Amino acid sequence: MRTPRRFRPEFKRQVVEELLSGISSPAQIVRRHEISSGLLYHWKKQYAKGVFENPPDQTAALEERVRQLEQLVGKLTLENEFLKKAVQRSLAPVQKNGSSLPKTGTFSKASKGVPTHEPTPQQLLL
Repeated sequence: MRTPRRFRPEFKRQVVEELLSGISSPAQIVRRHEISSGLLYHWKKQYAKGVFENPPDQTAALEERVRQLEQLVGKLTLENEFLKKAVQRSLAPVQKNGSSLPKTGTFSKASKGVPTHEPTPQQLLL
């Protein structure tokens, strides 16, 4: 069984820089170095991230940052909408009643025939 080949970072960087320069087509590079096209494009992604000790491509870094910020905006938007709904639900009973105090029965004067705590004029004379 054959052992997998190991490529040095300098070789990978050289191959990717050749691809990016446009001197050779991807098919020519793949044939010349006997590597797969998938491996070539994998190295290209690694090169853009700065894995081969080269300064990372600034546009790739900025695109990654934009992606992260878009995810954060989406998350914060969802949280914001959730909190708005929660506040609306918590304020809804207050707006209906006009007060946060619980409703109590209305108090009225006692009806006729029911004794009250106030003394009647006849009781005052006695």
